[in-house]
Amino acid sequence: MQRLLLAIVIVLTALLLARDPYVEKADGFFLDWLLRNTPASGEHVPLTVVEIGAAPIVETQPNQTAPPASTAPRGNASAVSPLEFALFFQAILDFRPTIVAVEPLLKWRGRDRDQEQVFLDQAMRVPKLLLSAELTSTPDPDAPPTEIPGFVHVSGRRGDLPTYTGVQRQPDEDLRLISSLGYINLSGNSPTRVPLLFNYRGEVIPAFALQAFLSWARIAMSEVQIQIGSHIALPGGRRIPIDWDGSLTVNPNASKLGRRFSLNELLLLAQQRQNSPLQSLHDELILVRTPTNPLASPDVFAATIATLQSNHFARRVSVVFDCAVILLIAVLGSRGVRASRVDLLLGLIAFTAAYCLIAFLIISRYAIWVPGLVPLATAWLLGILAFAWPRQKHRAEATDIAPSPPAP
Repeated sequence: MQRLLLAIVIVLTALLLARDPYVEKADGFFLDWLLRNTPASGEHVPLTVVEIGAAPIVETQPNQTAPPASTAPRGNASAVSPLEFALFFQAILDFRPTIVAVEPLLKWRGRDRDQEQVFLDQAMRVPKLLLSAELTSTPDPDAPPTEIPGFVHVSGRRGDLPTYTGVQRQPDEDLRLISSLGYINLSGNSPTRVPLLFNYRGEVIPAFALQAFLSWARIAMSEVQIQIGSHIALPGGRRIPIDWDGSLTVNPNASKLGRRFSLNELLLLAQQRQNSPLQSLHDELILVRTPTNPLASPDVFAATIATLQSNHFARRVSVVFDCAVILLIAVLGSRGVRASRVDLLLGLIAFTAAYCLIAFLIISRYAIWVPGLVPLATAWLLGILAFAWPRQKHRAEATDIAPSPPAP
């Protein structure tokens, strides 16, 4: 009876914790691990990623550790000359691209200022040019505030969104006149949770990835309806699920659903006028970035844009699954007190491996992720209690010994 009551208490506690917001936040580590090791599923998306320049390398000594992703240098156009960007624009303009999004922030070095006009002559020929900028929560008090248009139809708690009050870095004015800006702030170090919305002086504005997607899909901001903590409703019945902080759960491998070229490969393909694979650039979103630094943040913007284009979002499984798994764990735990301690330990290891394998299969096939913290913690807690539970000692039963036959 004591074992039954203890199992009931643990199961009820686990069911209550399964929907706790702090537990769900801690479950993000399990989700990150799943998504990092899950290949992207879905068809090819109309996204072309072009990498310009050489990959920046941050060297470390053998006894030093790499800097964290938030402090390592992200892609920056200062390491790339304006002529390289001008060559890129000149190569793709013959294929009539609709929108070009430039991920690195365009701030030229002093020695490259004389080449800037060459870049401007080519960039102003692009129908839609999206450049990157960065927001800040501590702006210069002497700088005038920058007006940024926001969404009109917004409901929900705005205070949970990443909040900013000024612009920290942005391209020069001559570049801003021929383009629109998207903001590349990342609120955390997780490559699987990318912000789509920011709170700027009380207005809800789109992040870089969402701005690029809306421009490519030709969706005006006035046509978008946002329910913070639930979804972003688009024309045609499409919905983008978002969390309470306006972030989207993204598979980092989703960027592989699009095409990827280096600048040299693009220039070579541009010379093939007939049957060139670049003929489809007119209907695709072109994302320009610098090569990935192995010590910097991963390619989150390309993965986010590919996720938005594919309309293939990772969603949490129903709470019914949590109840079924926890009840199964309780049933197995009640029988664990009768098993030997060696068998109990092997059973816990086998259950953990099987649960992770099932989680991989579900998220890769159905894009549904299952929680890991509460079920696995419940299983190991019951296993530890069953491991420490005193076993009944087998008493030696009295046996009747037949008398020996009489001697002849």
